[in-house]
Amino acid sequence: MKLSTLTRAAALTLFALLPIPMRTDAQEQTKQHRRYKLIDIGTFGGPASYINNPMALGAPNQISQTGTAVGAAATATPVPPPPPNTQICGGVDGAAPFIFHAFAWQNGRLTDLGALGASPDVECSEAVSINANGQIAGRSENGVIDPVALQGGLSIEEARAVLWKDGEIQDLGTLGGNHSLAIAINDRGQVVGFAQDRTPDPFSLLYFIAGNLTNGTQTRGFLWQKGHMQDLGTLGGPDTQAFGLNEHGQAIGISYINSTPNPITGVPAAAPFLWTEERGMIDLGTLGGVWGGAGSLNNQGQVLGTSSLAADPGACLISMGSPSPTCHPFLWDDGKLTDLAAETIGGSPESANALNDAGEVVGTAAFPDRPFFDAYLWRKGVATDLGAVDDDCFSEAFAINSRSQIVGQSFSCASNLARPFLWENGSIVDLNALASSKNLQLVEAFAINDRGEIGGLGVPPGCLADDACGHAYVLIPVCADGNEGCADASLDPAVVAQSRAVRGAASKTMTAEELATFKERVTNMSARMANRNRRFQFLPPR
Repeated sequence: MKLSTLTRAAALTLFALLPIPMRTDAQEQTKQHRRYKLIDIGTFGGPASYINNPMALGAPNQISQTGTAVGAAATATPVPPPPPNTQICGGVDGAAPFIFHAFAWQNGRLTDLGALGASPDVECSEAVSINANGQIAGRSENGVIDPVALQGGLSIEEARAVLWKDGEIQDLGTLGGNHSLAIAINDRGQVVGFAQDRTPDPFSLLYFIAGNLTNGTQTRGFLWQKGHMQDLGTLGGPDTQAFGLNEHGQAIGISYINSTPNPITGVPAAAPFLWTEERGMIDLGTLGGVWGGAGSLNNQGQVLGTSSLAADPGACLISMGSPSPTCHPFLWDDGKLTDLAAETIGGSPESANALNDAGEVVGTAAFPDRPFFDAYLWRKGVATDLGAVDDDCFSEAFAINSRSQIVGQSFSCASNLARPFLWENGSIVDLNALASSKNLQLVEAFAINDRGEIGGLGVPPGCLADDACGHAYVLIPVCADGNEGCADASLDPAVVAQSRAVRGAASKTMTAEELATFKERVTNMSARMANRNRRFQFLPPR
């Protein structure tokens, strides 16, 4: 994959107008033009590393507010047969057949966080979320073969939710079953995720939905705190999964609402929930379909999720995250469920990937004057088209911080070229133009914290597939005078001009054949990104 790299140095000119050197206002502004320091996080001896994608299972707070990034990196040890648990091993898409270990990176130091089991060097682990106190939530194999899966013909290792604190790894346990997964941690040290209990369940959200096993046990969302794992309950059915947590201890996710298989989906109907300590589990409702779930939550109690429509009741389950016109994103706010695709002015959101505390939403949307989807910013019912980089045709936003700085990915019309972008204050720019390097071409941007530090995935020279040999990276904002952390400084206008937004530009003219080819490529890219929305998987991604 070859990405274009733009470079431009910021100049600082001093004028000795008085005995004490002074700067003009314009020169002071030039001094404050922001670029980025690029950190290639590297690996533990293997070919790849990654920071979790926000579309992936468990990717909040991948970079803490103090600049610590977490993820997983390959060791030099190939995975032994039989195939391991691909939710944890194999890299961002399960395509790198090496043992991966969770990492924490801070101030130039990469730390191997280790794994569970009697032989942790050959067990896989990954870190997914870090809080302000340096506590890290994640998951690890434990070296034990799951007996339930083995009865169903699958030989896989058990996965356990874990907490890293003060350099030690702690197994958070289960609810009596064989697996648990941690999704997020807040500053109070609370962790949410889901775990197995011992109650038989032929429609288990883990065993049946992920592995097509009917001999599984119930999957239940949990809240862990102070050494205790609490079952969050259900909306009436046997199973739940928790996917998000805020600083108030509120959790969100998906729950079966009954135990009767729906004739369309073959499993019980499911709805999104919000859980609070005071009220327990609250049914947020759906947009008329029989399958919906919640995936993002802010500190105001607003919830993002997806729901099928009455016209196609099982669309969100049947499409399994792939693009579907009848699986709509929604925003729930104080009892009101808003269909973002149908009730938004300016554009029609197809995905809703992130939500900040101001209630701003980002993802990808259809706009009337654009032939393909563009990244958008949703505010108070209005979607703003963020455009794409240079002459690209398609873009998607993945993360937003409290400053309304947005990161995502932009895709070329004519090739498989993909590049990450930063959008702020009306300007979109290729991150390769802000942090050029001969040793790493940036491909994806997954995370941005409130200090403006960005995390994502890049490819070193000779790497043709980011999922097999890509490296995690961190970008740190740097002003022209060398001071780091200047997220408030403006971007270099010359760089922005070279990496212009095409929002409002005339649509590209394509032949029918070119149009069909591009649409197929966009569908494949969307499906690949949806595949990274990996629920717990017993089998390799397909």
